[in-house]
Amino acid sequence: MEERSSYLNFFRVVVLLLLGLRTSSAFCDVGSTDEQPLSKIAMHKVTLGLRESVTIRASPVVLGLQGEDTEWVTVNIVNPDPSEDDWVAVFSPANFNASTCSPVNDEDQTPYLCSSPIKYKYANSSRTYTKTGKASLKFQLINQRADFSFALFSGGLSNPKLVAESNFISFANPKAPLYPRLAQGKSWNEMTVTWTSGYSIDEAVPFVEWGKGETQTQSPAGTLTIDQNSMCGSPARTVGWRDPGFIHTSFLINLWPNSVYTYRMGHVLSNGSYIWSKSYSFKSSPYPGQDSLQRVIVFGDMGKAERDGSNEYSDYQPGALNTTDQLIKDLKNIDIVFHIGDLSYANGYISQWDQFTSQVEPIASTVPYMVASGNHERDWPNSGSFYENTDSGGECGVLAETMFYFPAENRAKFWYSTDYGMFHFCIADSEHDWREGTEQYKFIEHCLASADRRKQPWLIFAAHRVLGYSSNSWYAQEGSFEEPMGRESLQKLWQKYRVDIAFYGHVHNYERTCPIYQNQCVNSDKSHYSGTVKGTIHVVVGGGGSHLSEFTTAIPKWSIYRDYDWGFVKLTAFNRSSLLFEYKKSRDGKVYDSFTISREYKDVLACVHDSCEPTTLAS
Repeated sequence: MEERSSYLNFFRVVVLLLLGLRTSSAFCDVGSTDEQPLSKIAMHKVTLGLRESVTIRASPVVLGLQGEDTEWVTVNIVNPDPSEDDWVAVFSPANFNASTCSPVNDEDQTPYLCSSPIKYKYANSSRTYTKTGKASLKFQLINQRADFSFALFSGGLSNPKLVAESNFISFANPKAPLYPRLAQGKSWNEMTVTWTSGYSIDEAVPFVEWGKGETQTQSPAGTLTIDQNSMCGSPARTVGWRDPGFIHTSFLINLWPNSVYTYRMGHVLSNGSYIWSKSYSFKSSPYPGQDSLQRVIVFGDMGKAERDGSNEYSDYQPGALNTTDQLIKDLKNIDIVFHIGDLSYANGYISQWDQFTSQVEPIASTVPYMVASGNHERDWPNSGSFYENTDSGGECGVLAETMFYFPAENRAKFWYSTDYGMFHFCIADSEHDWREGTEQYKFIEHCLASADRRKQPWLIFAAHRVLGYSSNSWYAQEGSFEEPMGRESLQKLWQKYRVDIAFYGHVHNYERTCPIYQNQCVNSDKSHYSGTVKGTIHVVVGGGGSHLSEFTTAIPKWSIYRDYDWGFVKLTAFNRSSLLFEYKKSRDGKVYDSFTISREYKDVLACVHDSCEPTTLAS
């Protein structure tokens, strides 16, 4: 009885707190009306209706006994008055306690909710529930540094009534080092390892043990964390807030090119004992200009989805798992990945970042996972972003800049260059001003100009928003076929420095242009390009997983191939003279669009319109 009374008191507190939750405005990309799924729950309408005749139990109670960071949990429900709109929410931490909540000033958050649910599932996903009142649901949980509980609600998402709550469950070591993310450092022979744990530097010292074969060394790691006050607004600062743990980054330096290294993350506790992660491996980058087989993946706007059928993301990023699984399937044929913005679509619900890093861990722990900033990472009014919208849900770039390493001079300015063998990449930040005269414009020109095209013939530009060309329906209505002010300043740089391909996300489909300059195709070929570089090929590859974007019905002359589906691009450089471009669908991994480029160094040097250096007739 005492335990039952404790549970009742606990959920009375929860209900009072939930009254403060307001549904958020839609956070969406071009032409979309979809909402962040967790914001669809009208928790501000919750009423308390706990009934002793209704039970919900979760098992096993202890997860990860063999060191697993992901476990399946069975939730059994008995309800003598079932309804088809009953649903189960997952809470973590399990124990909501109003006394631990920091006060906030947002007028729409009174009373204050510590944290929203992490995910939910309808009880009738167990087919016999509405007939028998009994259900057995399967949830997949990942280690997120806290315990979990489950709550049964009636009334659907719009009029929820809390009718039962479960026991608490947790991982054996909630603080374990997890979800490593590799990234290129600022030097070609440097790899960074970033991971998440529950250990502060006051209780454990983080490091990475790594090496070739039996020769192992240890490199220290720096530690960052994020507090609630660093969020710019709601829901990130209020109902969506959840402690993201401690983010550690170690720099592995002086790597030999094209060499396989093993590594594992570790923490030395104050008593001298060690906590270890699983063991992983990666292949180091080739020397810049090295002539070898090099394979690059590019996509944007993937997001996350749930393998347990939880439907908070069923219509938001329906292709995310297909893309993830295809990349995992072909991982042995991939050297580096570029995810060019709109990473997790957490939109201020911080728990989703753990779930995203868990989803991509098989990829990001094996090859460098390079990221760019999108509107769903950065945009927030009066926060310094170029766009004054609320797409980041109050994160204003803080989560993306901390959860992932990228070799920028200033992490708050999300632009950088990186080399991979024969490729030179210039990654722009479309959420900051890129126009002529700005700090970023100067960076872009310097990045493009610094490419040694004899050693690195393949020059790639990438940004999240479409700064080039797209026949998306919304852009077509604007009449510009681009992000407003997108290419006006940049196209002369692409032309001057003979950029091969420019990639974009933001628009959730696939589209490839002809080699183009100032709205005119400069080459009539469609599948093979050779000789002088006369224009840049622009590619929208925003179909990584999020809800798809419509094309305009009229097809512009410069649009070579369009696909309303999820997919990604693979670039394969065979040598300095031959490049293969392939667009693959995420549903089957097959190639649906491709072209090749063949040329010599003199073709890059050749003078074309608006790319010629000054000359003289003097002898």
